[in-house]
Amino acid sequence: MNGEQFKKLFLPYHPKLYRIAFALVENKDDAEDLLQETYCKLWNKREELTEIRNPEAFAVTIIKNLCLDFLRSPRSQNNNECVEGIAQISNVTPERVLEEKDEVDLISQLIERLPENQRRVLKLRGLSDCSLEEIEEITGFSAVNVRTLLSRARKVIREQYEKIYAV
Repeated sequence: MNGEQFKKLFLPYHPKLYRIAFALVENKDDAEDLLQETYCKLWNKREELTEIRNPEAFAVTIIKNLCLDFLRSPRSQNNNECVEGIAQISNVTPERVLEEKDEVDLISQLIERLPENQRRVLKLRGLSDCSLEEIEEITGFSAVNVRTLLSRARKVIREQYEKIYAV
C-alpha cells in the first residue's frame, strides 16, 4: 500500500478517531498524540492492511487500545478539558455568564461522580457526539446496555441537579 492509498483509506476516519481519543483521555494534546501514534502503527502495518476486512474497525480498535494503555500509564494525568461550550450565552450580562459557568462546573462535577461506565458512555454520546453504534464499538457494550447506561446517567444528573437547584 502506498501513501496515497493509505491516505484515501484512513484519513476519512480522522474525525471519528480523534473524538474517540478525546472522549477517552479527556485532553486535546494527548488525544492528538495518540491519534498520531495510531497512524504510525497503521503505517507500519500497511502491507498487512490489505487483508483487513473492516479498516475502520481496525483503526478504532488500535486507538481505543492505545488510549486505554495511556490511561493506565504513569504519564497519564487527569487534565480535564471538561465541558467547554456546553452553555451558550444568550443574555450577555456578567451575572448570567457567571451563572452559566457555575452550572457548567456543577454539571461537570456531577458527571465526574458517575460510575465509570456511565461517565464514559455519557461523554462519548454528549461531548464527542458519537453514535450509539460507535459507542458500542468503542466500549464493547451491547446496544441495550449503552442505552441503559445513558438513561441512568442522565437521570442521576437530572435528579442531583434538581436537588441542588430545587427546580
